[in-house]
Amino acid sequence: MAKKYNYTNELIHSKSPYLLQHAHNPVNWMEWSHKAFRRAQEEGKPVLVSIGYS
Repeated sequence: MAKKYNYTNELIHSKSPYLLQHAHNPVNWMEWSHKAFRRAQEEGKPVLVSIGYS
């Protein structure tokens, strides 16, 4: 039986195993890209850069 998730962000399309671990976090994470910066600019929002944690 497939697990159901309440939330899926854009990291679900990532090829990175690390980023895929965070694809169901209730945060709209996006990979570092022109698309992410364009979207932030269009929405007038700041960009939060996460370099991971341990």
